[in-house]
Amino acid sequence: MRPNPLFASDDPELVRALVREHPWATLVTLTASGLRASHYPVLLDEDAEELTLLTHLGRPDEDVLEIDQGEVLVIVQGHHGYISPSWYAPEERIVPTWNFTVAHLHGTPQLLDEEENLTVLTRLVEHFERQVPEPALLERDYAIPIAKGTVGLRIPIGRFELKRKLSQNKNKETRRSIIAALREEGPYRHPELAEEMEGELAAREKSG
Repeated sequence: MRPNPLFASDDPELVRALVREHPWATLVTLTASGLRASHYPVLLDEDAEELTLLTHLGRPDEDVLEIDQGEVLVIVQGHHGYISPSWYAPEERIVPTWNFTVAHLHGTPQLLDEEENLTVLTRLVEHFERQVPEPALLERDYAIPIAKGTVGLRIPIGRFELKRKLSQNKNKETRRSIIAALREEGPYRHPELAEEMEGELAAREKSG
């Protein structure tokens, strides 16, 4: 990811918030046959002091990704959307762009034992099922054979890059105009992105 200090952050709490809100991740490894990628839900290990992810792979993805060979790159993407220059203040350069939040997380996976894997699997199901009116949770006896078809991972994050491109390079008038446009009906409506931009703008105004 191309570095840009204006959009970069080294705050692990922002990464944690991103993972909590957008728990669908891309796992990338460098294998003997080249780059491989797969996609899985991830959770934070809330008991770990350092930034740590929990997930599981369906067999035989652990062989496809050669997960035991070393470091994995985990990509977590937040809200993103097209930004039209028609929304800019007159003095801005008429150049379209794309606003987004994304984190690249690097860590060496640790294979979970059978009991730990079962715990992570049931936690994943519980995490997502609790949002529905009648959660269908996994009972232990039912989950055990399902867990045997998966490989649980704990991924302590050794380093990360977090990029939040939210029009910080635009003047305040333009940023407020973009926020308003993202909330209007139309092909590029994205109220969640507008909310994130407004929060970032408010934080900068508060800090002076």
